[in-house]
Amino acid sequence: MTIGSGESQTQVEVRRSKRRRRTVSAYREGDRIVVLIPASLSRRQEAEWVETMVARVEKAEARRRPTDDELMLRARALSEAWLDGRAVPATVRWVDNQRSRWGSCTPVDRSIRLSRRLQDMPGWVTDYVLVHELAHLIEAGHDDRFWGWVGRYPHAERARAWLDGYSAGARLEGSDETAD
Repeated sequence: MTIGSGESQTQVEVRRSKRRRRTVSAYREGDRIVVLIPASLSRRQEAEWVETMVARVEKAEARRRPTDDELMLRARALSEAWLDGRAVPATVRWVDNQRSRWGSCTPVDRSIRLSRRLQDMPGWVTDYVLVHELAHLIEAGHDDRFWGWVGRYPHAERARAWLDGYSAGARLEGSDETAD
């Protein structure tokens, strides 16, 4: 089932349960929202609950997603903490057009872009991608010096493994999506 129109379509999976009597709940699972409802609900009731629960999940997610300004503040804090403050981006923003990368950096204009797909991931994973892109403001390539900077972030190895697993699970091409 898909809810919405245009670019704001949301994939929804409804799971009916005979054991569930009165409660309705919903959560994000990958790219879709799963709504759990009692099997006894009518189709009309189901439609009403799906609309309500999708709105609740999306509202909660919107509260958790940092704005571009907040992302810039986070990038500056990460640079201070792990890169001796040497990486100073001019802009940091979310983008919708990155399907094969988690992030990208253009050192010449000091701009960093992060895929919106990161917004539903743990903060430490997003921080890793930010540190990775910030490190490109110090070292453009992926040489040993670059990885030395990235390796200062204490969750770097764990975050890379998490992204590799996510990519494999989502059947995305390439396991190192942060490579620019």
